[in-house]
Amino acid sequence: MFEIKSVSEKDIVIALAGNPNTGKSTVFNSLTGLKQHTGNWPGKTVSIAQGGYIHNDQRYILVDLPGTYSLLSNSQEEEIARDFICFANPDATIIVTDATCLERNLNLALQIMEITNKVLICVNLMDEAERKNIHIDLDRLSQLLGVPLVATSARSGQGLEELKDMVEKLAKEEISPRPRQVAYDDILEEAIRRIQPHIEKKVSNLNSRWVSIRLLDDDSSLMDSISKHLGYELTNDEDLNENLKSLQVELKVKYPGPSDLSDSIVSSIIKTAEDIGQEVLDLGESPHDNLDRKLDSILTSKIFGIPLMLALLGLIFWITIEGANYPSDLLAKAFLLFQDRLSLFITRLGSPGWLHDILVLGVFRTLAWVISVMLPPMAIFFPLFTLLEDLGYLPRIAFNLDYYFKKACAHGKQALTMCMGFGCNAAGVISCRIIDSPREQLIAIITNNFVPCNGRFPTLIILSSIFIASRAGEFSSLTATLFILFAIVLGVSITLLVSNLLSKTILKGLPSSFVLELPPYRKPQVGRVIVRSIFDRTIFVLARAVVVAAPAGFIIWLMANVTLGGLSLLSHCAHFLDPFARLVGLDGYIMMAFILGLPANEIVIPILIMAYMSQGTMLELASLTEMRELFIANGWTWLTAICMMLFSLNHWPCGTTLLTIKKETQSWKWTWVSLIVPTLTGLVLCFLVAQGARLLNLV
Repeated sequence: MFEIKSVSEKDIVIALAGNPNTGKSTVFNSLTGLKQHTGNWPGKTVSIAQGGYIHNDQRYILVDLPGTYSLLSNSQEEEIARDFICFANPDATIIVTDATCLERNLNLALQIMEITNKVLICVNLMDEAERKNIHIDLDRLSQLLGVPLVATSARSGQGLEELKDMVEKLAKEEISPRPRQVAYDDILEEAIRRIQPHIEKKVSNLNSRWVSIRLLDDDSSLMDSISKHLGYELTNDEDLNENLKSLQVELKVKYPGPSDLSDSIVSSIIKTAEDIGQEVLDLGESPHDNLDRKLDSILTSKIFGIPLMLALLGLIFWITIEGANYPSDLLAKAFLLFQDRLSLFITRLGSPGWLHDILVLGVFRTLAWVISVMLPPMAIFFPLFTLLEDLGYLPRIAFNLDYYFKKACAHGKQALTMCMGFGCNAAGVISCRIIDSPREQLIAIITNNFVPCNGRFPTLIILSSIFIASRAGEFSSLTATLFILFAIVLGVSITLLVSNLLSKTILKGLPSSFVLELPPYRKPQVGRVIVRSIFDRTIFVLARAVVVAAPAGFIIWLMANVTLGGLSLLSHCAHFLDPFARLVGLDGYIMMAFILGLPANEIVIPILIMAYMSQGTMLELASLTEMRELFIANGWTWLTAICMMLFSLNHWPCGTTLLTIKKETQSWKWTWVSLIVPTLTGLVLCFLVAQGARLLNLV
């Protein structure tokens, strides 16, 4: 059953439904003040969000349903939205539509109006419609639909007070809508008329006409939902089943194909929406449509699409790299000052030295490293990435990469989830919910780790700076950026190869098709985007990392300070792993740094420095030159740097991502697969590169 967190039983529950890209989440945020992320690409909202607002001393609970194009339960989003409207008994349902493509949006509205008469149409993006010279006869539209209607521009707040007033009237039954019902062909209407009385007796609290249509169309998911939410097994009703089967046999005469009846139902809905649209819409010539088409002819072209995408991503990474250095230094210095005070405070309490070292040099220093290294890049990268999302460019990236993912027998939406992984693989895993197919969703989850998150950027940046860019005589951020861009291209290529391999082995199946909507380009709301990206993404991911990193600091301190035979546990483990690590171009200490860095990739380099310097606490050297000298003194060559960067790009997900995978898949099996697949890939790549270089006498 659905759980609505109401303050009291007097609260009025309102469902918010609509297609993707209608501004539904913006309406939700504007009404409730809840800081929910709004994105300009299809399928973002894949779970139910809830917020509240007070209007005329009455509290309203607003539930933001997943964005969906229909309620025919072909996907998880459709089933969630359908079941909430059917079984959660909301006091009213607001259907948010896009004024710039109203006719298409009416398809969902007509389906919801078949389920409930407590419906209000919100025609949003009226400012966009005016910009595109689209005129809508709102009064006539309300008459044709038989339900109340409010025009809004949620981004600017226009019409929202009127929307609240209309919701109040609808919820308190001061108005009585009479929603227009879709008229189907005579044969189906006759079947509905004959089965409807039987349905009405059995399921009295659902619209019997709509349930009749869905059962005649053999909608098994609705039967399951009725059993789950109402506790009534329609499949056990012999009288109903006998009548239903008899009518389905009769319908087979006109609809012999397995999807003929479904196609006829959908066609009737679309035809009704078209008839309404033709009567209320006046579409004028718009220069903005031409501008969108001209931009798309460049940004999604076969010649310029991919290069421009790489250039734009490269620019974002360069800004992130350049912009993160100074705030990272400030944070590190601030934490160092706080560390001294914390150390003094714990000492004054009379705590034993070992406890002081665990808390300060272990737990606190690890947390300080994670925060000072993670926070600045995320605070820069996520807002920049979210601006692209709000602008409407992310669907264009998916469009450009869709062909390649289809060739890899994966889902086109995996391109979007992969993009999210650049900021954080945990966020990328969560975004895999937008993929309808469970098989293809698993492929996206397992391979999301092949694109470097911002936790691995510090390692890639440092090593590319001191072993590659330094060859030019100075540390070049441009050279480092180009190398990282190459690493990203390599990560995407590996993603495609492994996705193809998975689809032909443990996750066999055909790739599903999907319609990718390219929304209009919209001017991003910069202030709102920055706030949303920091709170919804940066702080969220950082909090998870901190939870995982705190106990890791304790374990790292123990490994470095507990000795056996004059050597620390860390050194013993490193010596044990060294022969294997040498085969793949690394050494035992590098391998241990990656293992102990499982909680957060940001702490791999500090652990390695600590191990090389035989110190019991994590350290940071004063300059990249000192770091280079330390690594060379411990036997590093250019091959060691290349292999470490390859392994950093391809190894197990961090602890935060693994926890997220477990929560998303609800399976330890797929969590282990997600750990093993990238690790084996990295080991094989490093082995081939290391042994190839040695055979060719390049080192």
